Amino acid sequence: MLKFYNTLTRAKEEFKPQNPPAVGLYTCGPTVYNYAHIGNLRTYIFEDILKRALVANGFEVNHVMNITDVGHLTSDADVGEDKMEKGAKREGKTVWDIAEFYTKAFKEDMRRLNLVEPDIWCKATDHIAEQIELIQRLEKRGFTYLIDDGVYFDTTKDPHYGKLARLDIAGLRAGARIEMVQGKRNPTDFALWKLSPDNEQRQMEWESPWGKGFPGWHIECSAMAMKYLGETFDIHCGGIDLIPVHHTNEIAQAENATGKKFVHTWLHGEFLLVNEGRMGKSEGNFLTLQTVIDKGFDPLTYRYFTFTAHYRQKLNFSWKALEAARTAFKKLQTFSAELNTNVTNVEANSIRPSIGCAEFEQRFLEAVNDDLNMPQALSLVWELVKSDHKAAEKKATLLSFDRILGLGLADAKQKEIIIPAEVQKLIDARELARGAKDWKTSDDLRAQIAAQGFEIRDADRGPKIKKI
Repeated sequence: MLKFYNTLTRAKEEFKPQNPPAVGLYTCGPTVYNYAHIGNLRTYIFEDILKRALVANGFEVNHVMNITDVGHLTSDADVGEDKMEKGAKREGKTVWDIAEFYTKAFKEDMRRLNLVEPDIWCKATDHIAEQIELIQRLEKRGFTYLIDDGVYFDTTKDPHYGKLARLDIAGLRAGARIEMVQGKRNPTDFALWKLSPDNEQRQMEWESPWGKGFPGWHIECSAMAMKYLGETFDIHCGGIDLIPVHHTNEIAQAENATGKKFVHTWLHGEFLLVNEGRMGKSEGNFLTLQTVIDKGFDPLTYRYFTFTAHYRQKLNFSWKALEAARTAFKKLQTFSAELNTNVTNVEANSIRPSIGCAEFEQRFLEAVNDDLNMPQALSLVWELVKSDHKAAEKKATLLSFDRILGLGLADAKQKEIIIPAEVQKLIDARELARGAKDWKTSDDLRAQIAAQGFEIRDADRGPKIKKI
């Protein structure tokens, strides 16, 4: 049974897609004005595990991810500069060049973290017509108003507004201290279409029924999600910071335009912290994946690190914690490499695991199916490593685990060990002693080999040598 914690209901629920085995999945993608930081990437890793888990359970996933390349302002209060325009000024490039460069950078981060790409990429700037059409639907149903700044959604017309975040709307209206756009009726009202200022030439602007301008940030996700997944679909994901504004507004737009439920299940990933504080571009403390690589870490070490906490728990990042993850991950890679040396993938994939290994696979899937409990799943990996099952069975089970872990364990290779001639003579002599069942000589030779800095372990296909 596959269960997820649904932010909408604040409860763990059995997952039941509306049209099984098909699953519609929408994940909020990057705003491509800068590099994604590793806090952002933690969310994309959790969403990757989600997708892999759905596939492992036999579902056919249609995964849609947006690219925000217009309309995301530096403030959630519909004031401030468009982040894309800000990025263009920062680097002295066009907005279009900025969008293309950071989209490619994001996709490269995905590749390095072994994230499965979405089935559909959709850019906000490629879907202006769909966004205008959705605003017109809301306008016809009486949910909008026009001011000098643009077209706004009137949240007082929606009795269910804020249900995802469980907002205290009355309290917000009574004590609002947020920056307000002149003419905006309520603190929670939000822009659907922003009109270009008369005295400013924007790089990205389009004609609309209300005048030249650009879409608000929230409208793009509602419009594109419904275009590719239908007016009601199964799962919507993102970071926990998107709950009170972005996802709340997505629901308001979609459900008041269609009269239907927008999304059945909402999943949100918690923050990655640095020194117990939130990581973010606005905080000025964000680290990129390239920073991690420049420090000498494999990107998959960071992927492994994120498994050490549940996706709904805060995770504190430090270089010391990442070093501990690297030590553990290297041990797992070494173990996998030894299995890959001793057992072919053909052998591993053709074997029927013994009852013990089959039980491991069942327990692993149960952990993953329990709201993506990766810390529990990871503990089962190490329990398998330490078990006394046959190498072929361990490899078959580990490969099945890695379809969800995505750590590239099938490709792990042992580092070539250069064995000095005098040590090789001791190894050969020990093999002769073992063949003659001269166990005392064999043990003495093992000790001599260890004194030379090498550990020898006996296997079905001959001795395995490890540098100490």
